[in-house]
Amino acid sequence: MSVRPAWEVREDGGATTWFDVRLEFTDGARVDALAVVSAQGVCVEDVRAQPALSLDDLAVFADWIEDPLCEACGVGPGRVAGPDAGLDAEAAGSRRARPAWPRGVEGRWLVAQRYRAAQEEGADPVLAVMCATGHSRRKSLRLIAQARDAGFLTPRHARR
Repeated sequence: MSVRPAWEVREDGGATTWFDVRLEFTDGARVDALAVVSAQGVCVEDVRAQPALSLDDLAVFADWIEDPLCEACGVGPGRVAGPDAGLDAEAAGSRRARPAWPRGVEGRWLVAQRYRAAQEEGADPVLAVMCATGHSRRKSLRLIAQARDAGFLTPRHARR
């Protein structure tokens, strides 16, 4: 992975820096991005991938580039830029829109646990999974279906 400063604009005592980011995978796949770092945070302005990224891959793209981008900005990995610079991400409050959620069997098992706990409390189980994972209703329903397929939840309908 390579991260190179592209250009920087200084204005009103602050600076906004654009970075060219390139990820190259062993199978020949490549992702190029233009990331912007300012006092307000980090934004990805442009992403080009060959072959194209799936929506799931695009959702975790920020995780892939976070540490190398922080190092290029002079902010250590696991730290945040902006008004809370120098504080650990936990101390400054997480900037992520979606909480970290395990993948695979562990994630499906946790989905089933949240689903059943909400059912027992009389709450909406789909909404409970949505809140726990940070995913949309559609993605949460897909996770619930995967938990059912894995045998962690009872089948929704009996097949005839």
